[in-house]
Amino acid sequence: MNEVMVSGNILPLLCIPFVGLLLCIAVMPLAAAHWWEEHQPVVVAFWSVLFAVPFAWSFGVSHTLETVLECMVNDYLTFIILLFGLFCVAGNITMEGDLAGSPRVNVLLLTVGTLLSSLIGTTGASMLMVRPVIKMNAWRKKRAHIMVFFIFLISNIGGCLTPIGDPPLLMGFSRGVPFFWSLRLLPVMALNMVVLLWLFYRIDRRMYCADIAMGLKPDISRPGTEIRLEGLHNLVFLVMIVGAVILSGTLPGMAAFQDGEGHVRGIRIFGEVVLGWPSVIEIAVILLVAALSFKTTSPDIRRKNHFTWGAIQEVAVLFVGIFITMQPALMLLKSVGASLGITEPAQMFWATGLLSSFLDNTPTYLVFLTTAGSMNFAQGVVTSLGTVPVRMLMAISCGAVFMGANTYIGNAPNFMVKSISDENGISMPSFFGYFVWSLKFLFPVFLLDMVVFFL
Repeated sequence: MNEVMVSGNILPLLCIPFVGLLLCIAVMPLAAAHWWEEHQPVVVAFWSVLFAVPFAWSFGVSHTLETVLECMVNDYLTFIILLFGLFCVAGNITMEGDLAGSPRVNVLLLTVGTLLSSLIGTTGASMLMVRPVIKMNAWRKKRAHIMVFFIFLISNIGGCLTPIGDPPLLMGFSRGVPFFWSLRLLPVMALNMVVLLWLFYRIDRRMYCADIAMGLKPDISRPGTEIRLEGLHNLVFLVMIVGAVILSGTLPGMAAFQDGEGHVRGIRIFGEVVLGWPSVIEIAVILLVAALSFKTTSPDIRRKNHFTWGAIQEVAVLFVGIFITMQPALMLLKSVGASLGITEPAQMFWATGLLSSFLDNTPTYLVFLTTAGSMNFAQGVVTSLGTVPVRMLMAISCGAVFMGANTYIGNAPNFMVKSISDENGISMPSFFGYFVWSLKFLFPVFLLDMVVFFL
């Protein structure tokens, strides 16, 4: 069977299980919350099988097995191990004290977290900051908006300044984009921070006054701003995880990790599916760090953090299905990306961003970086994929990083922050409800980005 013909005719239909799973994630918590909580693995298995059977019929069992194993071994495994490691280490750091959640304090916390995102990654900063933010605002009733803006800023926008910040930029670094090139995005990030923090302050001030009017007040035994941090030795483990991520992006380019054809050496799983040695090293380091973190930290700290495994379990289950069922959508994007007629920075910004809102932003970034590199530009940033003009690379990078904030599944930490917030009694918006927040607050900011930087 002609694969090109099959791809053109079948791939859009094969995207139906992915859409179905997303609709379940969006609708089921509202329609049947208890049933959904108990049967998430069954739903994920259902949509995964509904993808695999027609995919195998169209492309063959062997190709289907390779496709599923490739995404599980080289995408999902490293994704969930990284999330697991950061979840464990951050859960062993606690913050206590008399600093209560107020509009000014919350703006300060969001600012610090946003700046941390480029140093330890959006996932690392999110896992490190989410519990302190929740704790300091535990006395408040109206606090869902705090976590929504937390996702906007710390879980996404803050990660644009270094390849450590977000996986798409690490992918660009491994393709020849200079490590410190991303600092060019500082003016864009600064504009987004100023606008969003100003909007947040106005909203939080109104909610804060409403909470005070209801008679709520922080439980502070004495005046002052004393802060106590426990489990600080885990910051060393956090740095080790960041180092493992950097290694995973740099080692594949070294001759010692390549075979004679330039492919990354590793453990052959099946067919052409290989778990590269750089990924093996990353996984081993992160698992060792997670074990050491638990071994060297008092259980009292985890009790103070109300630490449970519920959030990571939910993310692990749901994202298995997301990674598997989104494969036809990624294949379709790769097959038509170069023919979409997207040739301007503003177009690249929106195309990369909107697709990154629902698909994995790393392959989406790579598709449009490859497309831009194939346009034979004479000036710009020289990468292994070709020369890309500075403004176009800025647009692709900002689209992939910023617009991961548009949905709960747009970037790895988004859903994790939502799950931890839900566990701590914060009534987070539904999937569609969160998207309404994005439409209301993020999209106008992104339009401003387009006008100022990409037109």
